[in-house]
Amino acid sequence: MTLRDTLEPFFNKLPAVASPEKHVHFKDKLWWTLGVLVLYFALANVPLFGMSQDSIDLFESYRAFFAGASGSLILLGIGPIVTASIVLQLLVGADIIKLDLSDPRDQSFFQGAQKFLVFVMIILEALPQLLGGYIQPDPGLASTLGVGLGVITLLLLVQIFIGGTLILFMDEVVSKWGIGSGVGLFIVAGISQQIVTGIFNWEFANGLPVGLIPKWIYIAQNSGADYLLSGEGLMFLLVNGGILALLSTVVIFLLVVYVESTRIEIPLAHSAVRGARGRFPVKLIYASVLPMILVRALQANIQMVGIILSSRGINFLGEFSGSKPLNGIMYYMAPIHSPYDWIPSLVRESFASYGATSPATWQIGLHVITDAIMLIGGGIIFALFWIETTGMGAKPTAQKIFNSGMQIPGFRRNISSIEKVMQRYIPKVTVIGGAFIGLLTLVASLLGTLGSAGGTGLLLTVSIVYRLYEDIASEQMMEMHPMIRSFFGEQ
Repeated sequence: MTLRDTLEPFFNKLPAVASPEKHVHFKDKLWWTLGVLVLYFALANVPLFGMSQDSIDLFESYRAFFAGASGSLILLGIGPIVTASIVLQLLVGADIIKLDLSDPRDQSFFQGAQKFLVFVMIILEALPQLLGGYIQPDPGLASTLGVGLGVITLLLLVQIFIGGTLILFMDEVVSKWGIGSGVGLFIVAGISQQIVTGIFNWEFANGLPVGLIPKWIYIAQNSGADYLLSGEGLMFLLVNGGILALLSTVVIFLLVVYVESTRIEIPLAHSAVRGARGRFPVKLIYASVLPMILVRALQANIQMVGIILSSRGINFLGEFSGSKPLNGIMYYMAPIHSPYDWIPSLVRESFASYGATSPATWQIGLHVITDAIMLIGGGIIFALFWIETTGMGAKPTAQKIFNSGMQIPGFRRNISSIEKVMQRYIPKVTVIGGAFIGLLTLVASLLGTLGSAGGTGLLLTVSIVYRLYEDIASEQMMEMHPMIRSFFGEQ
């Protein structure tokens, strides 16, 4: 008996959200999606019972695309889901686990293994933070209840596990009963909230209001025209005044919308209904921007290892101030979030606030190059993995087209002929799209955006919202034309 035969019955017994037995109407999908969204915001406002105010958020810099809320029940956000996906995709891609993801049985085994790994990752991401002293138990509560700090720590672990499990099943509910994916929905919800805060927040930080509009009002009231029109004043307005962030936000929005609408359309004709024609679109960003989440999640987990080692006095990978890498290999592998990570004068200002020595200009340049390689190279690798594990590859796509009764004009109506045509386009477009979205993410990160969403977060949000709009349009189309459901494999 193979390891797979041993594990498959176990994976099949894992709790799961039941799939709908028939087509779910658009209105019902909309209500399910909205219900999960409301539950997400509710959980984000449930604080962890027993957590000390002195706790440190290790993933503070990654909140935008981890879709969690610091100190809340959903502290880990989608981190365990994407980390499990990374591990499993790398194992399958390296042929350590031999699976043919076009085979429904293998695909089911992959999904079961991924769900099991999510439970494992919840523990593996929570325990180092609890045992490393980053998430600290409240001594006052322990004294009041008459228990030890170990009991409160265990209670915190149970709460974090419950929150991570809820996120997993909420994602599954949206995927099966709602519109789009739960992971994308949570990212959009969290980042949209940050962008709104970044526009209207009146709280002060570093001598200026956080929000863009309050910031401009404050600068207009407290700065003279002579200073603002000088070279130093213009640089102040551009970076500290948020003008660069505003411009980059608008440019990123327009670029993503344009790129999402760029596609190659393969003509299709129905084999039985004369005159019934259509087109299969192969988008430039065929694998969507979700591979970028996997790249940033990989970086976040690498950084977490460095932080934990540094807290134990093991600094060969680099020293940290909180979650900020100050030197070593961890500095070069840290993601870039804003101009404060690559403009030398701003980098010196940022490091001075931590009481640390600023890196040299060549080190800053190497940091940018390393992030570029990780984003572009990782974008290509994870995009290729993504289309294979989600049934978007040439073979599964050809099967869907064949099952729908469509064929490519000028070619025989069989799966192999359709697959050959798809093989010409899908892998190449996936590579080009993965590299392009990595480059776009890099540019977005270098320029920064409104609020604390970051360039990566904004790019993800715009792309996910655009895809959600297309999903809604296709759902409405299937409501009006039930025959189209067969193409998507729905009953």
